[in-house]
Amino acid sequence: MITVLAGGVGAARYLTGLVRVVPPGEVTAIVNTADDVTLHGLRVCPDLDTVAYTLAGLVNPEAGWGLAGESWTVMGALERFAGVAPPGSQAATTWFRLGDRDLATHLYRAGRLAEGADLATVTAEIARALGVGVRLLPMTGDPVETRVGVAGEGEVGFQDYFVRRRHAVPVTGVRFAGVESARPAAGVLEAVAGAGVVVIAPSNPIVSIGPILGVPGVRDALRARRRSVVAVSPIVAGAALKGPADRMLAELGHEPSVVGVARLYAEVAGTLVVDTADAGRAGEVEAAGVACVVAPTVMHGPDEAAALARATLAAVRR
Repeated sequence: MITVLAGGVGAARYLTGLVRVVPPGEVTAIVNTADDVTLHGLRVCPDLDTVAYTLAGLVNPEAGWGLAGESWTVMGALERFAGVAPPGSQAATTWFRLGDRDLATHLYRAGRLAEGADLATVTAEIARALGVGVRLLPMTGDPVETRVGVAGEGEVGFQDYFVRRRHAVPVTGVRFAGVESARPAAGVLEAVAGAGVVVIAPSNPIVSIGPILGVPGVRDALRARRRSVVAVSPIVAGAALKGPADRMLAELGHEPSVVGVARLYAEVAGTLVVDTADAGRAGEVEAAGVACVVAPTVMHGPDEAAALARATLAAVRR
């Protein structure tokens, strides 16, 4: 079995390559839920949904999230209420746009949670409905919220920073509210301990992988089998391919490079895969206490994603 710690578009693309290399039924993805947000009474799980839609072949290929061929009738109709909503009300929120077909996922999730089902059970049901063979696990079913410190303003929710502000404002801090008391979802610790290989996907190490590592028991489980944990750097030649990981690393005092990523993961991962563009920094990565493997990591399409998956598995099995 292969277990992948996952969050966001990079992880979703990596998983599409991995299932071309090994049978989907042999893969478990533990997915970040600290980005989750409640809108219009619905629990929206952006990372879980991005992974599920991508593996199902339904994702919007241009954006990397949401559904292909989406329509926006509901959001358009909701905008008419913006002028009557009182100050502070979130009832007419449309800056976080939910497509018509995407809403069906959130409606189903909200309905099942209201019936008493836990998030892991509901996630498995959604995956089956979409024809996803990979086992998808939320990192926890308990509420954990990424709170982002914004210069001059204090804390805001992650989606406020990432979507509403287009992650264009400097970050002064990040914390995961509630993570200390969160319980790992059923099967999470077993998936880490029982896997032949654990892969930390090329996701933002601060806000995508950080919350997963913060769930009690997960970091210890990884530390106990560190030699068979391999991470893929989301930073290539000092820059993030998508999203604010490079700026966030720098703003929070980390080096925005493969060396900075190695230092963050050294406690839990024995190997870091870096892109060929960073081959010259392999010695610095190893000086941080992590074995370095150089391979193409930019996933232009499924073939490159599959090649990267092979390289990560080979890095541990060598």
